[in-house]
Amino acid sequence: MADPPIGPWYPTAAYLYVLHLDGPALAWEYLRRHPDYQLDWLRHRQRPQAAHQAAQAAQHWGLRLLEAPALDARDAHPAWFPDHDGVLQLYPDADPPPDAGTFEFWNVPGRKHLVHDGKRLVLTAHWPGCCLRFALAPGLEDGMACLYATRSCATPCARYRALAAGLDALAAAIEAEPAAAACARPTPAALQELHTLQALDATRAGASMREVGEGLFGTDAVADWYSDGGLRAKVRRLVQRGDALMRGGYRRLAQLPPLEKGRSAPGADRP
Repeated sequence: MADPPIGPWYPTAAYLYVLHLDGPALAWEYLRRHPDYQLDWLRHRQRPQAAHQAAQAAQHWGLRLLEAPALDARDAHPAWFPDHDGVLQLYPDADPPPDAGTFEFWNVPGRKHLVHDGKRLVLTAHWPGCCLRFALAPGLEDGMACLYATRSCATPCARYRALAAGLDALAAAIEAEPAAAACARPTPAALQELHTLQALDATRAGASMREVGEGLFGTDAVADWYSDGGLRAKVRRLVQRGDALMRGGYRRLAQLPPLEKGRSAPGADRP
């Protein structure tokens, strides 16, 4: 029997963190694998551009700022443009009542990361089973009375539900911040994302379809690879799905408008 392929994509355990990512984090996992995005990042690092050129390059990809593609979603904090519905926007309350709630940075639960995206501070907080993102308006200070805001749109109820879900998670965590979380079995959708990213990395590393199937499902599963079975078709669909998400489909996960026709095609003009 031939030795299994060796490569960072082969051990499925390296992708287990994907099972706990939300839409914006998954979008980053696909975008950071795009060869043209990686090239834009290298250009930006090697020849620092004017601020407006860097912003233009980032906005082509749906970002406010270019983020290092070497960082996976556990360490990267991409600032999507426009914001995902799950981002909680905080503004100073100009006319607060006596019992107004206040913004208290150190009472936000979990591991915190604060970055300036070019317009405002963005706070990301992670704790077991949850990730919340806050956009802090200029002028908001620690201990100041604050308001939560959501943009008006044609479907305000959907955005309100996203806002309410985030506030409920925040209130529950502040009440009793969990030290750990018991997770249910991964959903089929979460497993599909794990397999899709693993298959995408495998094909980008030059693995054959059979090697991809072996890495994802084991050597026994590919014993009858050349028979007219469903595993080959399943692997092919995963590879095609991963490539499509990398080349623009990630925008749906981040709730971004689709690219203009032709902008994601090979050789298309980019900033």
